[in-house]
Amino acid sequence: MQRSVKSIFPTHTVLEGGGFQVRRPVAMGALMSPFLLLDEMGPVNYGPKQAIGAPSHPHRGFETVTYMLEGSMQHADSAGNSGDLNPGDVQWMTAGRGIIHSELPHPDFYDKGGVMHGFQIWVNLPAKDKMMQPRYQDIPSNDLPVVESVDGKIWAKVVAGEAMGAKAVIDTVIPIQYIHYRMKEDSKLSHKISAGLNGMIYMFGGQAEISGKVIEDGQLIILDDGDEVEITSEDGAEFLVLAGPEINEPIARYGPFVMNTRAEIHQAVMDFQSGNLA
Repeated sequence: MQRSVKSIFPTHTVLEGGGFQVRRPVAMGALMSPFLLLDEMGPVNYGPKQAIGAPSHPHRGFETVTYMLEGSMQHADSAGNSGDLNPGDVQWMTAGRGIIHSELPHPDFYDKGGVMHGFQIWVNLPAKDKMMQPRYQDIPSNDLPVVESVDGKIWAKVVAGEAMGAKAVIDTVIPIQYIHYRMKEDSKLSHKISAGLNGMIYMFGGQAEISGKVIEDGQLIILDDGDEVEITSEDGAEFLVLAGPEINEPIARYGPFVMNTRAEIHQAVMDFQSGNLA
């Protein structure tokens, strides 16, 4: 059964972290399980020594997924882990019981400047997994599956899940679909999303049509249920497809902590203040 468009939301621009610009759908306060946040970082063209990021901050109870399109970031945490994120790379960080980390421009990028563009998405965890051991999955661009249609009009990078016969290499706690698509002029795509999973599309370039509705740059589309979505584009489009299960549990949220009860949030704050979070 074809999925149709349930609702369309615009985006607005806000400042996050150390003051970097992000484009965020206005529906983020009550987005769609299991996704808690979707930020398009930039694109921003920084001059030398102007780039900014997010200094050390804590997380507990969910996952952060960072996907770079342009620019270069460097992450580090209180456990001594560190790494670089370059164009096309993905970091899937499962905060679990707690982690304190920073996401800052790579020193070389900071010195030279340039365009910074990417995405950060927050994925909720079920109650049984909220206090799991933290982990990182740093996947370089070359290791992420990329597939094109036979006619060359559709390109896809598979971060999580499956698209056009290509399967992701990232291991997810819950079944997540995260696909980056590019469509050329006069192209048509049929993308499968298992029935019962919540599905949405974020358009960040060009425009496309879904079930008779035109979707434009900077819009978030929530899809009705079904097992497939049909997308056509006359002028070309670029977008993310996201899908995942309805967790259907209470959410207690305070800044960088996402738990199930206010008591768990209070404990997270106390653990952070006492140095026992991570």
